Amino acid sequence: MATSHEVLPATGPPPADPASTTPLAELAELPIVPRRRPAQWLATALALLVLAMVANSLVRNPRFQWDVVGDYLTTGAVLHGLTLTLWLTAATMLLGFTLGTVVAAARIWGGPLLRTLAWGYVWLFRSIPPLVQLLLWFNIGALYPTLGLGIPFGPEFVTVKTVHLFGPVLTSVIGLTLLEAGFAAEVVRGGILSVDQGQLEAAQSLGLPRLRVLRRIVLPQAMRSIVPTAGNMLVGLLKSTAIVSVLAVQDLLYSVQLIYNQTYQVVPLLLVATLWYLLLTTLLSVLQYYLERYFARGATRGPLPPTPLARVRTGLARLRRTVDAGVRA
Repeated sequence: MATSHEVLPATGPPPADPASTTPLAELAELPIVPRRRPAQWLATALALLVLAMVANSLVRNPRFQWDVVGDYLTTGAVLHGLTLTLWLTAATMLLGFTLGTVVAAARIWGGPLLRTLAWGYVWLFRSIPPLVQLLLWFNIGALYPTLGLGIPFGPEFVTVKTVHLFGPVLTSVIGLTLLEAGFAAEVVRGGILSVDQGQLEAAQSLGLPRLRVLRRIVLPQAMRSIVPTAGNMLVGLLKSTAIVSVLAVQDLLYSVQLIYNQTYQVVPLLLVATLWYLLLTTLLSVLQYYLERYFARGATRGPLPPTPLARVRTGLARLRRTVDAGVRA
């Protein structure tokens, strides 16, 4: 009986691909071609075209009257209004965040009554428009002609007429402070709640006082969340102070309004206010950037990214080395 032997196929590894046997040295010598991005280049070209058109319009349009803008940019009346705007912004921000921190603490650590009152405060002052609040405070004398201090439902020891107490500047400070405190309370509360609860429990297990825990553990970490939002609030407050001009408070906007009501040069004077607001907003943005970097220390394992100034220095140094190499060649 004849038997046939079946030849089985080899089960070894498949033949190697010739491309996979290319030496690493040859792969390293291959040119690196950057990826083509035609859409990105087209969008960049269109953006530059629009920017050039806007710049050309700003420079060549005589109706802007840039010579008049330069004449009034640093006049005494404008600088006086600018000083009052800065003072009003600083005072309102400081008082608003102080009151807002108290309200936030009441919402987090207070009893049921304090939490309810704090929530009601935030709800009330965030619901009413700023202009309406200012007008209500300015006309508070219609509701309360006099304010007194004394025993409830009893005699009053000190009484003050509101017509002599609530002037335009004080009304602006009170109205904007109460408004900012409502927003600041939520900002501070969100920053405190962003801290890991385990760290608070560890501090409590060590028997640390609550104020020390808040000052040494909670606030340094909460500031990472508070600073960006607080910076945006500060910029918004700087611009929102312009609404006090309706109360005849001589801030920056009201100062330029007084001037163009006499000279009828509305656009140049509005550009004066615009340039000052742009400058102040830029300075506040730079301050916010460096505060964020300060409180971001230790938040990442690696070093912080370089600042824009450091990038400019690095770029100039690289350009100088390229120029020196070209000169030597």
